[in-house]
Amino acid sequence: MGRAYQNRKDSMAKTSDAKAKVYSKYGREIYVCAKAGGVDPDGNLALRGLIERAKKDQVPTHVIEKAVDKAKGGGGEDFAPARYEGYGPGGCMVIVDCLTDNPNRTFGDVRQCFTKTKCKIGTQGTVSHMFDHSAILAFKHDDEDTVLDALLTADVDVSDIESDEGKLTVFTPHSDYFKAKQALTDSFGDIDFDVDEIQFLPRSVTAVSGDDVVLFERFLDLLNDLDDVQNVYHDAEY
Repeated sequence: MGRAYQNRKDSMAKTSDAKAKVYSKYGREIYVCAKAGGVDPDGNLALRGLIERAKKDQVPTHVIEKAVDKAKGGGGEDFAPARYEGYGPGGCMVIVDCLTDNPNRTFGDVRQCFTKTKCKIGTQGTVSHMFDHSAILAFKHDDEDTVLDALLTADVDVSDIESDEGKLTVFTPHSDYFKAKQALTDSFGDIDFDVDEIQFLPRSVTAVSGDDVVLFERFLDLLNDLDDVQNVYHDAEY
């Protein structure tokens, strides 16, 4: 299960060869998060985690500050989340998460990515039932039992916990993200999380081979070139 959380990271690396594209995506997500939950990272755990992740992905401080300052103004664009699901090359299952200020435009753009690569876009719920919407927290620690006890004491529903070379990876339902993170920081202090994300993790994998691999790579590139696309999740393995 743990291997699957690399899915998003690999996809983000393909988002664009230009760093500006990555900065833009983080800037938009930080702006929306700060506008919705407050601009103070100490009072907005989602924002704090997002800023920490942006810094690890080498997003410049001025990009982060500009997005937060923009949220302070209360005006600006009115972005809303949009999610699209369907089947990619080789029959793999795909979820595309977007932030958009024009849903009609975004749907058209995403649908075109599916069409150009002979894929099929579906309705909401088409494939998401085959994914777990999970919070993932990975950090350096070598005592799995102590971490598990801390989480269970805080009434966190732990889906899975993995230990690998001095690092623990905790999986919980996305709804327990804040509770899990608070329980860990309360028990172990200020943790430097290697992974601090909410993702869709596939329950199984679909083997993609031959010409479908090339088509799948093109499919991902087309999606990730869209400004509105934030994350692409899939169950493809090749």
